[in-house]
Amino acid sequence: MIDNLDLEKLDQRDRFELDRLKTAVGEIGFLTVSNTGLDAQRIHQVITAYRDFFHLPETVKQTVNMATTGSNRGWGAPQSEQVDPQANPDFKEVFDCGYELPAGDPYAGRDLSVYAPNLWPEGEEAFREAIQSYYTDACGVAMRVLRAIAAALGRDANSFDADFGTPMALLRGNFYPQRPDWAGAQDFGIAAHTDYGCLTLLATDGAPGLEVRMPDGQWQAVAAQPGTFIINFGEMLEFWSAGQIKATQHRVMGGAQERISIPMFFNPSFDTNVAPPGSTQMIRAGEHLTRRFNETYVHLQGAD
Repeated sequence: MIDNLDLEKLDQRDRFELDRLKTAVGEIGFLTVSNTGLDAQRIHQVITAYRDFFHLPETVKQTVNMATTGSNRGWGAPQSEQVDPQANPDFKEVFDCGYELPAGDPYAGRDLSVYAPNLWPEGEEAFREAIQSYYTDACGVAMRVLRAIAAALGRDANSFDADFGTPMALLRGNFYPQRPDWAGAQDFGIAAHTDYGCLTLLATDGAPGLEVRMPDGQWQAVAAQPGTFIINFGEMLEFWSAGQIKATQHRVMGGAQERISIPMFFNPSFDTNVAPPGSTQMIRAGEHLTRRFNETYVHLQGAD
């Protein structure tokens, strides 16, 4: 069962709600959360901004095609990503934007693709403003969830804060068209995978499509209307928490209607050591993400 939790109660460290959260992160790896301060109207506005972008002429989208930049910023065309090497490239489209390094930031002098400049289509200022504003607010909600998780696991609630000073936070708009007539058994909107990073905060338009592999191995549909968020966790947080938090496989087959989803992939600063607590290992968060991105984005496959 995928539980719906109340973020305001988690903010207040309600013991019952924290216990539910501990079970959700450790046994299922998926939950939904409501009462975040980002209401349905706000999410509808952001979904509309993404939908309008994805329905622009391809000539406009090509001006911000990430395949020409060597990074993961801007538009990703259909079949530009392959999350499962045993399946065909995913037939969805995406638009990615990330953290903007301020002038003089120490990371700015390093050639790190996870902090690449954002790309925005010319003449679409309303789109840019809507997405940048939502980016800031989604990061804030994701941090509140991490603090609640820390409290639920018996840690200092602010124990994650220092590691997110320069977050590798990536906001994505996903456009899943109707499942194509040519799609076969190895074709997916996005194939089965676990997320790579820390915490994913997902807003959707309410259309069905997302499926989660439950502990018994069965696939279960999960959906949330605008204003309620789906949350799951990535590989990085699983080993960073020594397995206390579960990264769970999920997929989108694609169906009879198009679907917009908006994941915020909330990840720590590049040099954060995300090895299990007490370990002698050094696992830099940015190196892990860069390796996984290079395996997934078709235009980066084979990169060093």
